[in-house]
Amino acid sequence: MSAFLAVMRFAALFSSKVKLGVTGRDGLLDKLEKTVPTLLNGRPVAWFHAASLGEFEQGRPVMEAFKKEYPDFFILLTFFSPSGYEVRKNYGGADYVCYLPIDTAENAKRFVTLFQPEITFFIKYEFWFNYLSELKKQGSHILSFSTIFRDNQLFFKSYGGFYRRMLTYFDHLFVQNETSLKLLNAIGIKHCSLAGDTRFDRVYAIARGIKVLPEIAGFKKETACLVAGSVWEADMQVLIPALNEIEKPLKVIFAPHEIDKSHMETWRKQLKGSAMLYSEYKRSFDVEAQIPDFDYLIIDNIGMLSSLYRYGDIGYIGGSFGSGLHNVLEAATFGMPILFGNKKYQKFQEANDLIKEGSAKAIADTDEAKRYISEWITNTELRNKLDAISENYVASRIGATDIVMKKVRSLLS
Repeated sequence: MSAFLAVMRFAALFSSKVKLGVTGRDGLLDKLEKTVPTLLNGRPVAWFHAASLGEFEQGRPVMEAFKKEYPDFFILLTFFSPSGYEVRKNYGGADYVCYLPIDTAENAKRFVTLFQPEITFFIKYEFWFNYLSELKKQGSHILSFSTIFRDNQLFFKSYGGFYRRMLTYFDHLFVQNETSLKLLNAIGIKHCSLAGDTRFDRVYAIARGIKVLPEIAGFKKETACLVAGSVWEADMQVLIPALNEIEKPLKVIFAPHEIDKSHMETWRKQLKGSAMLYSEYKRSFDVEAQIPDFDYLIIDNIGMLSSLYRYGDIGYIGGSFGSGLHNVLEAATFGMPILFGNKKYQKFQEANDLIKEGSAKAIADTDEAKRYISEWITNTELRNKLDAISENYVASRIGATDIVMKKVRSLLS
């Protein structure tokens, strides 16, 4: 057993999330070796690997474009994290979805030999030495896209030779920004180019194909609406006091990052004004009947957030007061000013860009939240200006998927 797996098994004693990843991998290769040959039925394989849910959404435009252009391929999708696998294990765009077995030489050889992918895609950050080595040995084309590099990574340290070696296994690396390109070029990596971030393609497509939610429209009515997406307790500790002091009218939709009933019940009690859980509201909703008027809607399910932003006039993106900022682009593509915490957003290029362009603010506390929300509610002219900045920021950066697919065609021709 690898040291990494041993650490995971120990961590699983204390974390239900880690435990899902451990149990999901138990006996996985044995199961795959029994079932996969029949499933493949001689079809060529395209393998997409995502660390978690965010990377999956980032890679989805390329997966969908590939499947449309190469329908005869078997699409394999793997995840490292349970937060990706557990949500997308039934994703219909792939022929098979599973965890990535832990990166040992034996696991990599068994896995790659079994699937023999003709082409492999690693999304954004994933670099697994044994898998890359085995893929190269067995002749798979290997691409990395929407990748981003920073000068503090091991690739760029004087002692980072092992990590630099991994980069040589790729046929091509498509990076998000000029900084990444310059860093790679400086260490002799030339099989790379600037393509941008496929998340822009994803959120742009979502915004233009989003489903209508009559119950959300009924809740919002004609009132200004704040959509607070992927919020954690730390975000709510800042938002709730601010919202309690803001003069209405304002409707607010909270979409927690994790569904925790005790937290949601606490929030309901802390908010001044009427609040309903989405499940309660949905059961009683009737488009023909008079819709109850209340102030706060708390979404107690997973998967609605990208559709909810359509109804927002202001966005708040959670995570930056904790482990890290969540997806700003899902809100920006609908055109709205955006708030998030000022602690952990700096490594997200889009957050920095939108702050620089003026349509996003990194707030330190409740007072700043109250000030910006109040200003954006009352100053419609300013809000419309900021709306256009956010929307144009996304629309002007689409096209990374097409760049990646052009390279795919040259490799598979």
